[in-house]
Amino acid sequence: MPLFRKKPEEYFSQEEKTLILEEIHRAEHSSSGEVRVFIENRCRFVNPVDRAHEIFTKLHMEATHQRNAVLLYVALKDKQLAIWGDSGIHDKVGDDYWRTQVKSILGHFKKDNYAAGIAGIVREIGSMLSKFFPHLDGAKNELPDDIVFGK
Repeated sequence: MPLFRKKPEEYFSQEEKTLILEEIHRAEHSSSGEVRVFIENRCRFVNPVDRAHEIFTKLHMEATHQRNAVLLYVALKDKQLAIWGDSGIHDKVGDDYWRTQVKSILGHFKKDNYAAGIAGIVREIGSMLSKFFPHLDGAKNELPDDIVFGK
């Protein structure tokens, strides 16, 4: 079945979903930050950054205590992606960091390595979160550790 006829969750094998989830868990285990991945087929906006911000808000990701949540947004059919970092982490890393991460993941996507690209970026974001927001004993997990699939 071609990519564009599949629902987003059907595009990834169980092993690929597990790979991504393991990186989310690893990122959150080494930091107090939160990482979520949202995947859909179509971006409802011209600018995927605007869509990422909308999803970030709908998922209540701004509710973290240290404002250190990060959303990786991917629209498979439209071949768009964006990363939205809340103010706590964004103030530490800035726009250039996010642009570099988007360029990196695009290299994987051009080779149809979607799961590896997503997992790699989650790993990199986790590393940056652990640098600025190390895991503290007793820290609670503020957001679900899952891949959210849209339409």
